[in-house]
Order: sequence, then structure tokens, then C-alpha cells
Amino acid sequence: MKLSEIINISGVSGLFKTVGNSKNSIIVESLADKKRMPVYSTQKVNSLENISVYLTDKEIPLSDVFRKIMEKEKKGPAIDHKSEDAVLVKYFTEVLPDYDKTRVHISDIRKMIMWYNILHKAEMLDIEEEKKAEGEEAKETLPADNSNKPQHQQHSQQQFGPKKPRTHAPTTQKQTVRKTGVA
Repeated sequence: MKLSEIINISGVSGLFKTVGNSKNSIIVESLADKKRMPVYSTQKVNSLENISVYLTDKEIPLSDVFRKIMEKEKKGPAIDHKSEDAVLVKYFTEVLPDYDKTRVHISDIRKMIMWYNILHKAEMLDIEEEKKAEGEEAKETLPADNSNKPQHQQHSQQQFGPKKPRTHAPTTQKQTVRKTGVA
């Protein structure tokens, strides 16, 4: 399974894979309990492939962080994401010593460790095979144009760290009602 096929839904715990479409939503299945639910275009959806982690001098993809955890744990599960903050920070520092401690918060570390354990339990951590497949696909195909995809299928680049402020105020739509008179 590729990380591009695994998504995170803002405000919903866990990881999901897309299994179908409906009229105004996509249908996703939880990796943890296999329950299905609709995801509407108003919900923020991110592909794990598009998530990166801040280092002190650059950013690295989440797949590289998972690979480093897998190397540290010898392809076993990571520590519990509900561990104490100090334990999680120490563990993550051992995995990724040069992560930016000012922009990567403890909640981000918890989330990454939880995601790793979910993928490990679902036996979807074939990152080595995925990298090889991506290299072969890149030679064969050109990047896809996302401009015509519905909003819920466009995955933005998410980075762990402080959120960026909005650049514009939200807009509202006015509805006009036409009165018809009966004589």
C-alpha cells in the first residue's frame, strides 16, 4: 500500500483509505476498525504522502520518518503514543535528532507515532517497496494536473508545526428570493 492512498481527516482520529465515491462525498474505511464513513468536500483531507516534518535546516517527508522509526524498532511497533511527553520527546529525538523543536510540537510527535503504529498493525509499512515503485512510475508518467479534481480529492501539503494565519476573510453568499403573487 502506498502512503498516497492513506489519508488523514482533520478532526477525526486515525487513518483512512478511500474505497469509493458517492454523489457529494468520498467513502473512506478506517484502518483500525474497518468502519466506513463519508467524507464531504468541506472537510480537510491530507494524504500522508504530502505531509512533511520540519528539521532545523530543511523538511523531510513523513515516509522517511516512518522508515527511521522502522529501522530503530527493527520493523516492530513503536512506543505507545499515549506515553508521557518527556518519554515521547526522548524517543523522537533518538529517531530524528535534528527535528526542529520549536516548530514540531508534542501533539505532532504523538500523531506521527500513532500513525506509524496504525500502519504497522495493518501491515501497510512497505515503504521500501513503495520507494522503488515510485522511482519506476516517475520514469513512465508525468505529474497529474490536480486543477480539475474536486476539492476533497486535492491534497494540500501539510507540515507539522505552527499553523499559518488566514490571508483573507471568509466569504458569504447571499440568497435572493423572488416573490410571486397570485391575483
